Amino acid sequence: MKRVLDVENTTTKRNNKLHMDPFESDNTLTQVGVQDVDTHRQYIYTFDHEEQQDYSGDAFKAVQAILDTTTLLIMHNAQHDLAWLWASGFKYDGKIYDTMLAEYVLMRGDHLEILVTGSVKKKSLSLDNCAKRRELYYQKDDTLKRYFKDGYGTNQIPLDELTHYLSCDLKTTAALYKATEVDYNAPESKSLHTIRDITFNVCKTLTRIYMNGIKIDQDALDVVQQEFEKEKAEIEERLQKKTRELMGDTPINLNSPEQSSQVLFSRKVNNKKEWADLFEYTSTVEEYKDAVNKNSTLLRKTKAFTCPTCDGEGKAFKKKKDGSRYSKANKCKDCDARGYQLQQTNEMAGLGFFPPSKSWVSANGFSTGKDNMDALIATAKTNNMESAVSFLSDLKRLSAISSYLSSFVDGIRTYTKPDGFLHVGLTQHITSTGRFSGRNPNMQNMPRGNTFPVKRVFVSRWEGGSVMEADFAQLEFRAAAFLSQDKVAMEEIATGFDVHAYTAKVITDAGQPTGRQEAKAHTFAPLFGASGYGRSKAEAAYYTHFNEKYKGIAAWHKKLGDEAVRYQKITNVSGRQYAFPNTERRMNGTPTNFTTIKNYPVQGFATGDVTPVILMELEHRLMPLQSKVVNTVHDSMVVDVHPEEIDYVIQMVTDLNEDLDKIIYEAYGVEMNVPMLLEAKIGPNWLDTKDV
Repeated sequence: MKRVLDVENTTTKRNNKLHMDPFESDNTLTQVGVQDVDTHRQYIYTFDHEEQQDYSGDAFKAVQAILDTTTLLIMHNAQHDLAWLWASGFKYDGKIYDTMLAEYVLMRGDHLEILVTGSVKKKSLSLDNCAKRRELYYQKDDTLKRYFKDGYGTNQIPLDELTHYLSCDLKTTAALYKATEVDYNAPESKSLHTIRDITFNVCKTLTRIYMNGIKIDQDALDVVQQEFEKEKAEIEERLQKKTRELMGDTPINLNSPEQSSQVLFSRKVNNKKEWADLFEYTSTVEEYKDAVNKNSTLLRKTKAFTCPTCDGEGKAFKKKKDGSRYSKANKCKDCDARGYQLQQTNEMAGLGFFPPSKSWVSANGFSTGKDNMDALIATAKTNNMESAVSFLSDLKRLSAISSYLSSFVDGIRTYTKPDGFLHVGLTQHITSTGRFSGRNPNMQNMPRGNTFPVKRVFVSRWEGGSVMEADFAQLEFRAAAFLSQDKVAMEEIATGFDVHAYTAKVITDAGQPTGRQEAKAHTFAPLFGASGYGRSKAEAAYYTHFNEKYKGIAAWHKKLGDEAVRYQKITNVSGRQYAFPNTERRMNGTPTNFTTIKNYPVQGFATGDVTPVILMELEHRLMPLQSKVVNTVHDSMVVDVHPEEIDYVIQMVTDLNEDLDKIIYEAYGVEMNVPMLLEAKIGPNWLDTKDV
């Protein structure tokens, strides 16, 4: 029987964060609601509420009996509901249907909506918002929100009101299920059936991974924090000294986007309110440069001198008629209470870069994001501006370390439970391509490679246990080679050609000495729509060379563009679809949205289609063992290995490699003629691993 299910549970606020999971000792299951899809009959059971408790266990038995006769369990955000069911002791391993994920797949990667005001925001996949968009029945009042705002816990809200709210959610979820199935039964959605069903199965795997949790070494986390904070202080000291050299005595806060823009581009915006709108209608390089020059002022270095008005005190006193001072001081307006004034010199301030296009324009002047910083560093290297390279590299590294401290160190500390386990949230509905995202904290933002020190804090739960990472070799490049059937790429994969060393050679031969590790950032970038625009001449030469070398990939990109223009969508080999509404042909022949048109199919097939089904298979093969999957990042899978099962798990990865093509074919009906390869590393923690 098809049934809709929803749970209500209490929450805990700890470290200024709301924890809704069943792993907090104070969190309890409040209610479980079930509705039969066909008869609309509802069953709502209360477990832990101030007005009613399930001391006898009758409610538990009733819910389990319902689950035992359920053939399809329908939920909205099934990970949350399943985690609570399983953590509370309920048994269910049948088919599921997640209306949130069903809507996600139907969106076809088009997650943005234009508001009446003309602004753009991301479409919410909450139950209420899905119901509103489809004009379905949904809970319209804010009863629960008002109670929560007033400090009530879920189990303190009047039981009749909580029950009514849960009842409404069941009705809405049932209506949403029927509405999404109508869309899936439309001819244009036929290829999405496979994606929908696999997405639901992956949801169960991710829920189990979430429940497994991963052990955190708190002492190692303290060491990582100290190392980052020490490096941060050293960089800040260097930057402060260099900024003084570049700007004179002008006070600069590099954390301010406006002031960091001034240091890099040596310009101050004349009118911030008008600035961003000035470039909307500039269509040529000359028009853009003219707009920049007319609406910004070149900065000069400054020299400080003691404010003569306040004699350096920053305070000014009004005088009485008899010449004596009032006792209360006023802020000195001439120096803005700083005690000094600034005098411009004739020497230009800042690094003097000129932003190459209007895409660099921001509300604060010019954007200093990661991609732009990389472009500036490349330009500085080309022009032998060693001091600028050092400054920009420090600025980029400071931004990274600040992010690592807040996102990872603080995030891990915040969400690690009192028992020392971190339950990493893996979500399927955030990205446009189908790959996983994460939360609490988002491990998907972890830098690629095996040098990130935060990885050292992830250890085995068992004495003498190990952490193994199995990740795909060049997965996205291999996916692109397969999708495009590019003969050169396929030959390089078959022969083990070192593509990163080749990239380094091309850039070096073009006049910019580059090592293999540094070249990795460029090797596959053209696969995802990146161009040489805004980069150094040597790097731009590689991007041009890429399209000349991999003619099959370039031809495939053109084919994708034609498909998007003609059908306003792309259907990948797996059946996953990507919508590109309003895509048009430009005057130069390329389609609008060309960057994402190139990007989505590769990233989607590699990490949205292939990685999830292999992850499911790995988790399934580990089920009889004590070892368990505890995380997945990008195209890698992390396993906590029991000390008695190390050899068995390593052999399991070897066996899995033999079956990769078969697994992909059984999932999507796709016959691979480009080999996929899993490589495994194992060690005492996630960082200190060795190839096996």
